[in-house]
Amino acid sequence: MLREWYMRPNGQIPAYEWDFGDVNPPVLSMAAVAVFDIERRRTGVADYGFLERVFQKMLLNFTWWVNRKDAQGNNIFQGGFLGMDNIGAFDRGRLPPGYLLGQADGTSWMAAFAKNLLTIALILAKQNPVYEDVASKFWEHYIYVANAMNNLRDPLMSLWDEQDGFFYDHLISQDHEPLALRARTMVGFVPIFGASTVPADTFDRYPDFNRRRDWFIAHRPDLVDSVGPMVVPGPGNHLILGLVRPDQLRRMLAAMLDEDEFLSPYGVRSVSRRHKDHPMVLHLDGQEYRLDYEPGESETNLFGGNSNWRGPIWMPVNFMILLALGEYHVYYGDDFTVECPTGSGNMMNLGQVGQELRTRLAHIFLRDGSGRRAVFGACELFNTDPNWRDLIPFHEYFHGDTGRGCGASHQTGWTGLVAQVLMSLVGPARPDARPTVPVV
Repeated sequence: MLREWYMRPNGQIPAYEWDFGDVNPPVLSMAAVAVFDIERRRTGVADYGFLERVFQKMLLNFTWWVNRKDAQGNNIFQGGFLGMDNIGAFDRGRLPPGYLLGQADGTSWMAAFAKNLLTIALILAKQNPVYEDVASKFWEHYIYVANAMNNLRDPLMSLWDEQDGFFYDHLISQDHEPLALRARTMVGFVPIFGASTVPADTFDRYPDFNRRRDWFIAHRPDLVDSVGPMVVPGPGNHLILGLVRPDQLRRMLAAMLDEDEFLSPYGVRSVSRRHKDHPMVLHLDGQEYRLDYEPGESETNLFGGNSNWRGPIWMPVNFMILLALGEYHVYYGDDFTVECPTGSGNMMNLGQVGQELRTRLAHIFLRDGSGRRAVFGACELFNTDPNWRDLIPFHEYFHGDTGRGCGASHQTGWTGLVAQVLMSLVGPARPDARPTVPVV
């Protein structure tokens, strides 16, 4: 995907075969780090050459994003479509003329991109200290993006809404102040994606990088204050590269774990169930745009109607939530607890919350007390016929209330992640049971 027959010379990576001009979230750097680490553990050999080749091309891609998708130069990104189809009230890749959309997910993905390139640069610095210099650049860029999302000096510009305790997209025009689009959707949880922890003394191994980092912390407290856990060790003496503070995390999880909002018996919904009775309605230049809760197949023709992010459960974003909870658990430890479900009085640490979510995701596929699988819905043939009952499809997404499989029936590219979910359910919840994140 980074070779000249796919990646454009300007650094843009096309999203899919039907629109080479569109882009998906910039996750290839995350994948590269995972591939490098898996191969290192499998073979005992660290393929620095692979990582260096990827890094050089990722520099081009990162620069393309910064130059093309940050129209105002303030580290709030307008990524466009970004894969979650009809999750907004309108097509986020094709806005009405004169408007920009400051995206909570696009900005969060760019922060994760900077963090992943920081990780790669420090891995490469083990072989070549020159990479410590560029690692400093990406650490600073991560801080700038995090601060833009959590703007403590100008709340109107911040994507964090203190009143609601949630991250929202902002609609931006030259004639008006930014307008928060108060859609309770999976977009608001993307800021926790891509977080990773490292022991607090990790950066001591890189003296040039550490010196520049310490200088930045000392001289730019106005930026660092918004992301304290990045510089203040947690109870287990770890640092976390993550965009949210503890107060924000608690409020986000209160919404995520609310069964009247996002928490389904089968995982985390893509849109809050609250929008069933309280749809988001936006009037813009004489047009009405509307976002309802639609837990199954789409009721709108946006993107053809065959893919729906307005309420169903999607495995890839649920998996990203599980990864994030594992990292935040390592940082905060067992004493950081939240209600799960919200309002139940049942307190859990974040490792236990992760296990609860895994159990709910697994319930999509496992037989219940009556021998039925939620994924099959009301289909008697699949639920009862011995020739069919164990042939479990990997649906594209799942009904937000019943767990019934929807969309394409063989979307193994991401629903196959349930295998990792099931493996993690074997044995007690432990911080070290989370998927391995490379320690730089």
